Amino acid sequence: MSATTSQTITELGAQDVPDVAAGAAVLGTGGGGDPYIAALLARAALQEHGPVPVVSLEQGPLADDAAVYPVGMMGAPTVMVEKLPPAEQPAQAVRLLAQYRGERPTHVACLEIGGLNALLPFVAAAQLGLPVLDGDGMGRAFPELQMVLPTTYGVLTTPMSITDEKGNGGIFDTSTPLWAERLARTATVEMGCSATISLYPMSGTQARASLVPGTVSLCARVGRRLRTARAEHLDPVAEVVDELGGRELFSGTVVDVARRTETGFARGTATVAGAPTGGDAAARTHTARLEFQNEHLLVAVRETTDTAGEDERLLVTVPDLICVLEADTGQAVTTEKLRYGQRVRVIAVPADPRWHSPAGVELVGPRYFGYDTDPVRVAALEPVR
Repeated sequence: MSATTSQTITELGAQDVPDVAAGAAVLGTGGGGDPYIAALLARAALQEHGPVPVVSLEQGPLADDAAVYPVGMMGAPTVMVEKLPPAEQPAQAVRLLAQYRGERPTHVACLEIGGLNALLPFVAAAQLGLPVLDGDGMGRAFPELQMVLPTTYGVLTTPMSITDEKGNGGIFDTSTPLWAERLARTATVEMGCSATISLYPMSGTQARASLVPGTVSLCARVGRRLRTARAEHLDPVAEVVDELGGRELFSGTVVDVARRTETGFARGTATVAGAPTGGDAAARTHTARLEFQNEHLLVAVRETTDTAGEDERLLVTVPDLICVLEADTGQAVTTEKLRYGQRVRVIAVPADPRWHSPAGVELVGPRYFGYDTDPVRVAALEPVR
């Protein structure tokens, strides 16, 4: 992996894809689509066209008037697992939008670093001969188009392009970001619940101000630490927690998953039963409840005792990251792959601080998703006893 230091990458080659995919799966917070899908496409594109330069938002070179084109997929992760997009589709989405705008793109960007959308831009960039910015619009994954930090900076969502595997393509030019989400979501459902999009075209100045810097490199570091931990028999979950500055919340076994695909989203609840975490094993048990809409939105723990009955406590909510990892390997478990009997560990990671601003909470706080609570942050956590 080419790097200016061990912390920052300057280009991405086919051999680097597995590490970035593993890190992106963790930052996907259960959603964002399975990175394995995009990894297949990225490795093939990078093997054919060669490594793609990765440009730092902070060190450049990134001209103020650069033409930055984010690209990714939208839809239900449960569908994306079975519906592989054609290799040329990401580049087509960028070309379609650039043609509409009458300009030549200079850079490709990730709109979300979680899941398959961390690698899909490299497919487009390899085919178009363009560099990819080392950053993204979220620092994680979120389920709706308007849920990116560029929205809070006044970067326009549209015009945006949308394409599918059947060769259909179109442009939306909407009055608000929410209308872009509503209309594109309807089109995505008609396209089979997954589509490729390019949106939030921005200048270099806007990219530097609004994107979360260094997240492609962060994915690579997380993936590398996971790989090293397995090889050296370290605790992979502890390595991820350390790299991301997070906390482990809960460990146990998945005992129930209620999941449905609805209006282009994978929605549902997962329940994890944990071993007693202290005190009298016969008198205290814990159960964690995870709510998700593509991504995990909140985690609450229910404690049952012989004397006090049941008491549920909210541990963490969006905007902070809630990630479910396999107990032994540390591999991220996406919401569409949660299954009865899996042994998992649940961790939480602080989001980019800008998500906790009033504008950020309005976009992605728990109340937006229908939960009657203010955000509960990782930093405010008390240990589960």
